Parts: sequence; C-alpha cells; structure tokens
Amino acid sequence: MYRFLARAYPKKIRKDYVELLKYSGVRIEAEKFVGFMLVFDFLLSVALSFYLGAFFDLSVLLSFIGIFFIIQILIYFILVLRADAKARFVEDILPDVLQLMSSNLRAGLTTDKALLLSARPEFGPFQDEINNVGKEITMGKNISEALVDMTKQIKSERLSKTMTLIVSGLRSGGELASLLDQTARNLRQEKLVDSRIRANVMMYVIFIFVAVCFGAPLLFGLSSFLVEVLTENLASIEMPETQMGDMPINFSEVSITVNFVIMFSIVFLVTSSILGSLILGLISKGREREGIKFMPALIGLSLGMFFLVRFTIKTLLGGLFGF
Repeated sequence: MYRFLARAYPKKIRKDYVELLKYSGVRIEAEKFVGFMLVFDFLLSVALSFYLGAFFDLSVLLSFIGIFFIIQILIYFILVLRADAKARFVEDILPDVLQLMSSNLRAGLTTDKALLLSARPEFGPFQDEINNVGKEITMGKNISEALVDMTKQIKSERLSKTMTLIVSGLRSGGELASLLDQTARNLRQEKLVDSRIRANVMMYVIFIFVAVCFGAPLLFGLSSFLVEVLTENLASIEMPETQMGDMPINFSEVSITVNFVIMFSIVFLVTSSILGSLILGLISKGREREGIKFMPALIGLSLGMFFLVRFTIKTLLGGLFGF
C-alpha cells in the first residue's frame, strides 16, 4: 500500500528522498518510507487542522494545507541535516582512516586488506561503508569501482575527491602509502584553516544573534506598547469642534488595532529568525542549510523576548497610562 501511495509524489521528489535516505544511512525502502510519510502527514494535518479550527476559529482547509506542507518541509530538512551530520563525521575521521590504511600498507598488506583492517568501531558509519567495500571486493568487484561506489553513500565532496585521488594512485602504480599520508596531512591542514575562519567570523555570528533575539524583539515590544497607549488615549480625547480648526494638527480615529501590530510583530520576528538562522549557517559552516537547526531556538528566543518586554513594560508603566 505504501509503495502505491508513494506514486502520488512527483518523480523528482521521490528521487530526492531516495538519495537523502541513502546519504543519511536510514536502512528502509524508499518507496515505503515516502508512502508512510504521506499517510502520517495527512492524518496529523487533519487532526491539527480540526483542533485549530475548533479552538482558534481558523479555516480548517487552509490550516490543513499549511500544516501538511510544513510537516513535509520539516521531514525533508531533518533528512538533509542527518545526511550532512554523517558527512561531517566522516570528514572528521577521514585523516585517521587514511593514516591507518597507510600504516597497514607499510606493514606489507595488500591494498584491499589494508583498507579492511583500517575499519574501527569508533569510525561509526564509515566502518559500515568500509565493510561494504570489503564485501564487494570479496565478491569480485574491482577495488577502484568499490571505492567510487562508496562515495555515492556519503554526501561529502572531500571524501569524493579523496577516493578519486586514491583510485588515480592505484591506476598509476605509485607509492600509495606516501600518497595517503600526504592526503591525511592536507585534510588536517584544511580542517585547521576552517576552524580559524570560523573563529574570525564569530563576531558576525554574535551580532546577528543579538540583533534577532534581543534587538528586534525589544524594539517591537516597545513600539507595540506605544501603539496600545496611543490608541487608548487618543480614543478617549474629545476636542471641541470650534477649536479643532485653529490647531495645526488634527486628531482622527486610529484605524490600526493593537492586535494587528502584535500579529505583524510576530510575523516579522519569525521571518527574521528564519532568515537570520540561514545567515548564521552560511557564515559559520559555509552552507545555508546548516542554519536550519538554529531556527527553533531563534524563533523561541525572539518571540519569548518580545512578550517578556511587553509584559515588563505594562507591569512597570501600565499604571501611568491606566492599564
């Protein structure tokens, strides 16, 4: 049934999910996962849309459509982050794997034996990939093809370039042990440079974090309270019509409500938190999607600060304005 329901997705989306499941290391059939995700999303969206319609007087149809697409996006981003986390872990331990393989080669082992004996439990998912390469070689597959196929299971550009370099060394017949040692040193040097770059841009990260989580909520909290004060006070002012013509300013009814200002502030803060998290991911990690994991924290902090500022100001100054 799940395979049949999975056909409701466009072919391009199904293909993307197949690749993400492969990269993230989820051992489940892609068609079944996509079909189950569709059923789960549909049922959860129906339940939440009826709940919002009953308690918050929202359109059930619009709520269902919005919740359905939000859950789809969340699941997709979770798989993307899982695949990126696996790739980062492999890139971190890749120099150790190469150096261990080089030591095995210098000890007199063949290339396939040196690769298999370099698998360690502390290497996590990369150990499984090395073992899979060993199984393929045992079944008669060429070691170069097995190494290239391993890069299709991990979404890492560094791993792909490293395996391409190893395959080139195998085909050229050069001294593979020295090549592995030099590659491991280059990868460690590259990692060190990345760490220095992240340290240099930390001030930008702090500035964006403070602006999104403290600066914007503080300003919107103050402005929303000011609008509320002006709305209440101007509505209670009664000016004689004979004197209104002599005044340089005119008082008219305020058409903007406090609820509109609060809703506008919430939408703006959520939007700025989403964009700010993407910028943080781009600055700190070099990729926008790395900031997706910051979104819940930034949205929660900015909205919490906004309502805290409003509550504090109304508590301290509310008595002066009759609140």
